Amino acid sequence: MRFLALLAALLSLPMTAAETTNLAAIPYKDIDGKETTLSATKAKAFLVVNVASECGYTAQYEGLEALYRKQKPKGLAIVGFPCNDFGGQEPGTETQIKKFCSDRFQVTFPLAAKVAVKGKAAHPLFVALTGKPAGLPGPVSWNFNKFLVSADGRLLARFDSAVEPDSAELAAAIEKALK
Repeated sequence: MRFLALLAALLSLPMTAAETTNLAAIPYKDIDGKETTLSATKAKAFLVVNVASECGYTAQYEGLEALYRKQKPKGLAIVGFPCNDFGGQEPGTETQIKKFCSDRFQVTFPLAAKVAVKGKAAHPLFVALTGKPAGLPGPVSWNFNKFLVSADGRLLARFDSAVEPDSAELAAAIEKALK
């Protein structure tokens, strides 16, 4: 009986780093409501960003779009995940968010449906990105946090909101990921 209790306890433990979930295979809905994954883009690397339309960092959409246009031919995909978790700074519907991004910043990189990135309602992708098994644990701190994910679904790097899309540190990490 003790053996069964021990076995049950071991099976309920979180995954180890060696058993990390393939982040690129976690399903989510795009901004048009279609089920997809990061790996559906067939990119060499993915930059996952939680975005918001009414944030002090919203101007980063411009830099993210420039980065996407520059690095897409080399294999980078950027996916924006609208999020209303921080100060209610993404109050719009998916239709409003899509229009805002297109009209104001000419965004062409993919956008996801609005998700939660923290707390009990957090989307499974963000639970995995911020969990211990991914290797860089800790909650998303604000809008425009950036997560660099490899084609095989490993978290390679994580960047705070203040790291601009054209920063040297982000550029170096992306270049390394695309090799």
